[in-house]
Amino acid sequence: MKTAPNIPDPDAFYEALLSASEGLSEAQREAFLLRLLLLLANQVGDQRALLEAIAAARAMIDAKPR
Repeated sequence: MKTAPNIPDPDAFYEALLSASEGLSEAQREAFLLRLLLLLANQVGDQRALLEAIAAARAMIDAKPR
């Protein structure tokens, strides 16, 4: 699984992501992000890669001190 940056212009992507969620409530922002996640997961289409990504994302959260 790729964990190194792989987006040609990550700053522009991040700005687009922030712009798309601007003005949304916290609940709307969460719904937006979950819908985006499902759209991207469908685009990837590889169940194994998606499960690895879920595990990696959780591990990153669990590794951060609370």
